[in-house]
Amino acid sequence: MQQTLQLKLLPAEAADESVIREYIAQATARREEEINGFQLIKRSIDARGRQPHILLTVKVFINEPYREEPLDTIVFPDVSKANRQAVIVGAGPAGLFAALRLIEKGIRPVVLERGKDVRARRRDLAALNKEGVINPESNYCFGEGGAGTYSDGKLYTRSNKRGDIRRILSLLVQFGADPSILVDAHPHIGTNKLPHIIQAMRQQIVEAGGIFLFGKKVVDFLLHNHEQIREVRTADGDRFEGEAVILATGHSARDIFRLLHDKKILIEAKPFALGVRIEHPQLLIDTIQYKTPSSFLPPAAYSLVEQVDHRGVFSFCMCPGGIIAPAATAEGEVVVNGWSPSRRNNPYANSGIVVSVGEKEMAMFHDQGPLAALAFQQSVEQKAFMAGGGKFVAPAQRMADFVARRESADLPSCSYLPGLHSVSLEKVLPRAIFEDLRGGFKAFGEKMRGYFTNEAVIVATESRTSSPVRIPRDAETLRHPQINNLFPCGEGAGYAGGIVSAAMDGERVADRVAGSCNI
Repeated sequence: MQQTLQLKLLPAEAADESVIREYIAQATARREEEINGFQLIKRSIDARGRQPHILLTVKVFINEPYREEPLDTIVFPDVSKANRQAVIVGAGPAGLFAALRLIEKGIRPVVLERGKDVRARRRDLAALNKEGVINPESNYCFGEGGAGTYSDGKLYTRSNKRGDIRRILSLLVQFGADPSILVDAHPHIGTNKLPHIIQAMRQQIVEAGGIFLFGKKVVDFLLHNHEQIREVRTADGDRFEGEAVILATGHSARDIFRLLHDKKILIEAKPFALGVRIEHPQLLIDTIQYKTPSSFLPPAAYSLVEQVDHRGVFSFCMCPGGIIAPAATAEGEVVVNGWSPSRRNNPYANSGIVVSVGEKEMAMFHDQGPLAALAFQQSVEQKAFMAGGGKFVAPAQRMADFVARRESADLPSCSYLPGLHSVSLEKVLPRAIFEDLRGGFKAFGEKMRGYFTNEAVIVATESRTSSPVRIPRDAETLRHPQINNLFPCGEGAGYAGGIVSAAMDGERVADRVAGSCNI
């Protein structure tokens, strides 16, 4: 007999399989020897009471042999001689999953990535962190795996209607992710493990007959009657053809947005959020969230949201045990993001705290048309660079000083490797965003006692929360309304917000490409 149970255990109990079996025996009114095994279905943390508990959903095998359900495995066909071919611009989560799905459908993908492979990319990241030298084609945003490779690997999404989340997670396990991501309520891979998974995905694409090329920055589209892309051209002079072009370039490919605009291919300004990244000691966050921290609990996370002057102020991409990273893509701008290794064992907890950006903030860039939000975003990043003093040193301020409008005499230690410079961030951030952040931090301090402290440091600027441009597409066919073989895809096109949602969007677009008979 099989039975599914929900168990509520203390953290130490949940870490001991023999104790779990005892609880199962009690819950089923069976002897322990009748319990032949159990399979973990779901695991989450409930920290609402005086002490945190682990919630487990388990499938129990009573008086019958334990049978572990095999992981779903997809066999990819050989498409090296396929008579259909599609060009994918960008090798982030959307582009990679689109390529794999095209292969399943018998279509040969040609993946064009402007940056380098993950191994070569590490050297450019080291130069950025240690020397303040940026490669505009190989950084935290550009290169194999896109921004997803070095963006922590959080896999939680609410996008249940956009695709099959379980399928995406199973594919990640197939390419090397820990199977725990299939059961954890907030699955996480870790920046240290993601590169190996990305490499395995690329290897599968190539082994199946797909084409995967690095250093292929797309600089032009040759159009036919302004209705169809006949040819994709790269900076090195190469030209590529396909019956469809999947545009999966990520939220930072500003040159692609400008290229589309210059060629009079419809794009739209899109609302996004902008603010700062805040870093606390991880032990402080653990104490606030868990009351009594335990070695059997993972580093604590948090999620905060507040309405200030009728506008949302909220936490974004919270990284327990993480590091603040320089996410700029060009000289003269400071952008920060956060990531965590798989063990989340760094001594700091960081999170973006951002404000929804509206038309009021973008008014001064009205003449930029659909690039207005992008121009606003870039202006703040350039101001942060100037305030930091160069070499991607970031302007920063202690939390209580920020709210009190006083410059910090010194700054606490911080995980941001290029370094910090004490600056009154009121001089860096747009006035309305600065004021809303002040109100948000006050409110967050009331919600989480101990969160509001001058031991926390605020680092500017967190500005790449999502794309400031949307590339429109038909809701059903997913094609661009003007260019009938152009399929905008993923976060850069404005249709995703993280690894899993981008991967699902990549698969959706690939399905539409496969089903298009008259492109």
